[in-house]
Amino acid sequence: QVQLVESGGGWVQAGGSLRLSCAASGGFRSSVAMGWFRQAPGKERELVAAITWSGDNTYYADSVKGRFTISSDNAKNTVFLQMNSLKPEDTAVYYCAASLLSTTRGYVYWGQGTQVTVSS
Repeated sequence: QVQLVESGGGWVQAGGSLRLSCAASGGFRSSVAMGWFRQAPGKERELVAAITWSGDNTYYADSVKGRFTISSDNAKNTVFLQMNSLKPEDTAVYYCAASLLSTTRGYVYWGQGTQVTVSS
């Protein structure tokens, strides 16, 4: 059974930085890519960034390009999301997910989420 555990969320002032981590275990190696999604109150869940385990392909939503960086440590089975220049509109619950297809679709395994709050 695949398990994804996020950490690193919290509260930060606008302009600050946070680094999220997602530790994967179980059968996650059947996955092709890992992604970070977020969901703000009253909004749909959106894909923020994703990376293939091979590291040869990444995806970023337009809203985070130039501010967020996704990376992976395959030896530790961990995926990171470095978030810089945070804005109040980045406030959301952030979820780690594993895809069986690609960086943009096929996500079937999900973590429990971690709250990120950015104050103005």
